[in-house]
Amino acid sequence: MLAKINNFEIDLSKPIDISIPLTNTDENPIAWYIEKPAIEPVVFGDWIGKVSEGKSSTNFNNIFFNPHGHGTHTECLGHITNDFYSINQALKQFFFFAKLITVEPEKIGEDFVITKDQISTAINITSASTSLSMKNQALIIRTLPNQKEKKSRKYSNTNPPYLSEEAATFIRESEIQHLLIDLPSVDKEHDEGKLLAHKAFWNVKNTHQLNADARLNATITEMIFVSDEIEDGDYVLNLQIASFENDASPSKPVLYKIIGN
Repeated sequence: MLAKINNFEIDLSKPIDISIPLTNTDENPIAWYIEKPAIEPVVFGDWIGKVSEGKSSTNFNNIFFNPHGHGTHTECLGHITNDFYSINQALKQFFFFAKLITVEPEKIGEDFVITKDQISTAINITSASTSLSMKNQALIIRTLPNQKEKKSRKYSNTNPPYLSEEAATFIRESEIQHLLIDLPSVDKEHDEGKLLAHKAFWNVKNTHQLNADARLNATITEMIFVSDEIEDGDYVLNLQIASFENDASPSKPVLYKIIGN
């Protein structure tokens, strides 16, 4: 099924899912020192909410998970502020023009860091390779090496790569509203609570008294997976979330190739 967005045509029958599914198995990725998700039937006395147990006509599961630590999720600036802000209120539009780039984090000391120069160079190279002319609202960052193990990796205490403050500032100043990355966080795992990249991207200068120009409608999506078969370039992004009144929600970012205009 074909659709047009601002005169650009996409094929809705060919979605490219870049989310990681949430499971209750050891294949689920985990960050931030928590256990795997739990998906289990409700139990009332000798009644079990599971058809295969022979005592229920329906499967009736409870699910216990953490959106930040258990897979693909989208968060708003409420993730770092004293006052409550909800992703369900921050994200009110769901289709965006997006650019996918690939970078290999640079080794700086004991860390691997995505720098401003790497982001700028990758954007320029990708933009030069396409004849499309559009204003990208979202940036998707795929990091190298890009092993499939990312879909089940246990990140706790591994010091994963992260985004430099300067890179996050550059992305914000490029008027990117939605940042997606295949890492558990845009910030360093152990950073003494500085959260420099989060603050730079959302333009949060004081987490206890929010500045007037903070980016209330900007989002960060972490722990995606973009397979090698998906080429760098321009796409239409459908950013889907569950309607949680929370700082973050599990999410399902889906890309569509742009056919033309």
